[in-house]
Amino acid sequence: MSTPAGFDELIHPATRLSLVALLATAEWADFAFVRDSLSLSDSALSKQLHTLEQAGYLELHKEGGGRKRRTRVRLTDLGRAAFDGHVAALRAIVEGAVPAAAETAPAGAPPQRKQPAEAG
Repeated sequence: MSTPAGFDELIHPATRLSLVALLATAEWADFAFVRDSLSLSDSALSKQLHTLEQAGYLELHKEGGGRKRRTRVRLTDLGRAAFDGHVAALRAIVEGAVPAAAETAPAGAPPQRKQPAEAG
């Protein structure tokens, strides 16, 4: 099976996919909210944000200074398009993965699973 169009290697790692999915639900999100929602350290989140910002997928806005510094982040139009394309590609992969047992089982029957061979 070939990789569907829209599959994005940059977004695909679990942390980045979770990050982009979270940002897709909001116009802007505070750094602390994103960090806490994803259970990441400041440094781990900063690294992921930097990677996505370099690709043009995110915009960071910093305001204030010192202890009152506030960082907000949002997806760019390019980032939203990349996320939408990646989700569509994942759906195509999942929809193409029909187990052989499900194809031959009677309607409404649970899928059959192979049992591992017993060691002996």
